[in-house]
Amino acid sequence: MKSIRMVLAIVAMMAITSVASANKYPDTIALFKNAGESATFFDSCYGYAVFPTVGKGGLIVGAAHGKGHVYEKGKYIGNTAVTQLSVGFQAGGQAYSEIIFFEDKRALDEFTKGNFEFEAGVSAVAITAAAGATAGTSGASATASGGKRDATTVGGSYYKGMKVFTIVKGGAMYEASVAGQKFTFEAKDKATAE
Repeated sequence: MKSIRMVLAIVAMMAITSVASANKYPDTIALFKNAGESATFFDSCYGYAVFPTVGKGGLIVGAAHGKGHVYEKGKYIGNTAVTQLSVGFQAGGQAYSEIIFFEDKRALDEFTKGNFEFEAGVSAVAITAAAGATAGTSGASATASGGKRDATTVGGSYYKGMKVFTIVKGGAMYEASVAGQKFTFEAKDKATAE
């Protein structure tokens, strides 16, 4: 029980301390468009889901959560949320951005039909990028660098019509996987503004 409280406290702290930006979705998309191999998927994908910040924390028991937008052929179609619970050898906390590319309409439809979950065979390509944030009496700011010169990706193609990339924003955590992530989707006409 004590571990669960600690995990929830870490995730809550990351959510509270993350710097909000009015342009968080366009900024995150631009980051992935300029970060190694993920850039090439924008030209050929049918759609994508982008999560500007997913907060993750754990000490034996782990949890992650983040909110995102889903795009079909570059147009916003709704909101999504990701939740992940895990048990095993893990420690620490981190925040990262995530993007899921959909190869075709079938893959997008599978993701948006309601509740979707990644199975054990899915892994993410981690992109190495620099990030930093400052806060002071004059306000807060955040920077991130995800250009090809400082981003490293591992090759690969779609797995069952989907491809996942992540960029760590900050923190340190031993354990990183997307298997077990559960997603919800709410269509644009039913979605509430974030």
